[in-house]
Amino acid sequence: MPLDWTPFVDLVRHHHRFLLTTHVRPDGDGLGSMLALANTLQEQGKAVRLVVASVVPPRYDFLDPTCRVQRLQGTGDEFRECDAIVILDTGTWNQLGDFGTLLRTLSVPRAVIDHHVTQDDLGAIRLVDTSAEATGRLVFEAIEAMGSRLSPESAHCLFVAVAMDTGWFRHANTTARTFELAGRLIAAGAKPTTAYESLFEQSSLGRLKLAALVLERLQLDHKGKICHSAIYKSDYMATGAVPQDSEDLINYTRSVAGVEVGLFFMEQPDGGVKVSFRSRSLDVARLAQQFGGGGHQLASGAILQMTLDEARARVLAAVSQALEADRR
Repeated sequence: MPLDWTPFVDLVRHHHRFLLTTHVRPDGDGLGSMLALANTLQEQGKAVRLVVASVVPPRYDFLDPTCRVQRLQGTGDEFRECDAIVILDTGTWNQLGDFGTLLRTLSVPRAVIDHHVTQDDLGAIRLVDTSAEATGRLVFEAIEAMGSRLSPESAHCLFVAVAMDTGWFRHANTTARTFELAGRLIAAGAKPTTAYESLFEQSSLGRLKLAALVLERLQLDHKGKICHSAIYKSDYMATGAVPQDSEDLINYTRSVAGVEVGLFFMEQPDGGVKVSFRSRSLDVARLAQQFGGGGHQLASGAILQMTLDEARARVLAAVSQALEADRR
């Protein structure tokens, strides 16, 4: 059933100063959706600020050449001057990082635009459609509902959002409607070739060296049904990479023939281990929820406050058990 965008249109109509954010370690869907919505709100005469509680991956600099997306540091008091907040591509406290702390102190109206299954009560209008392949689709719908023109810049941002969350139209969430939407975005000014070159043909040497380490560390488990790899904090200095260069590297784990579940373990700069799950059929969102995370049925994540070796042992045991149960 299509979303009713009336509450969001009313929110936009009755407020002027908007604060937009997305999840920490933002990806193409979160950033593209946020930037496209910001463009549209500004075209309607709204004051808009964009903030994320972590570093924006350098590979997305081409989407934001004037650096409109700011990093939240400290208490974020400079972002209090707003009268409405829009949270994109997440609906959970843990994915907001330090922005969640600021959000709890603000009493202004807020909306969540998202397509993930896992949702917390953020005290917001929920515009959530788990059947959408990307939050970018939902922002496209929101812009249409607002009666706004889709600028070439916004179309380009939304194309990146949809393309990245469908694995450049390879994942199972890609449908005929996805290609229809992509066609409309191209007609409005999106440039697929430029986007692809920026995302996949402009890697730093550090990112490529990091990928080499990930490939070297690939291991099979559970009779070849699980493949996993890892990144340690020391790898960044050793390769010249940055943590944001780890995006998409989990795809190598699921690319091995016969693998049902791919796992990627990453030591975090401030402690703990981020675990990414990818699956061909097993519901890994439920697995991620066991460890305080969540996401999609076939693509999820969680952060465990323990050593990498401990996290690997616990997660492998849980995935193995789930695979055995799924066979029955």
